[in-house]
Amino acid sequence: MIKLLVVDDHPVVRQGIRQMLSESPDIVVEDEAINGSEALEKGRRNGWSAILLDLSLAGSDGLEILKQLRGERPELPILVLSMHPEDQFALRAIRAGASGYLTKDSAPQELVNAIRKVVDGNPYLSPWLAARLAREVATSSPKPPHEQLSDREYQVMLRIASGRSTKQIADELCLSPKTVGTYRLRLAKKMSLSTEAELTAYVFRNRLLD
Repeated sequence: MIKLLVVDDHPVVRQGIRQMLSESPDIVVEDEAINGSEALEKGRRNGWSAILLDLSLAGSDGLEILKQLRGERPELPILVLSMHPEDQFALRAIRAGASGYLTKDSAPQELVNAIRKVVDGNPYLSPWLAARLAREVATSSPKPPHEQLSDREYQVMLRIASGRSTKQIADELCLSPKTVGTYRLRLAKKMSLSTEAELTAYVFRNRLLD
């Protein structure tokens, strides 16, 4: 029996996952976590076959939770189920230790197949993601500027482009406003973009926001 810990802060989503998996007799949602601290606390317990993790958790940084879980439980498969399209966060999730990446609009059978695959010890990669990873290994050409940002810098950049204030970004990422300001300066330097308007134009030109 495949026993899952589902980490998502939306009760409707958690219920939907239970319903999608209810017709698979070999998969059961054993428990749920609604935030990062619960994910870490429950993820440390034994008995899970895999963790199904959302990256957008209120008051937590999903990528940081993923990295911490991976560090503490390297043998435990973690499948990311996210609202973000693959071209926004999939590569970063895989680099952070995810066993696979799915978007929330995936078909129920695809979710079932992905769970079974990662539990069997294999990564679950879509054709798009597999091609991107292969190209990354094969080529020595420079990465686009946004792929050279740290995960924190990338998250701050997306929030700036979406119109959030420094305080809002600080609250969402559990950082101080001063730290957010530091990330702003770093990413502006790395991106060679001096104004928020230029940064926002870059984000939308490269389709980094929904």
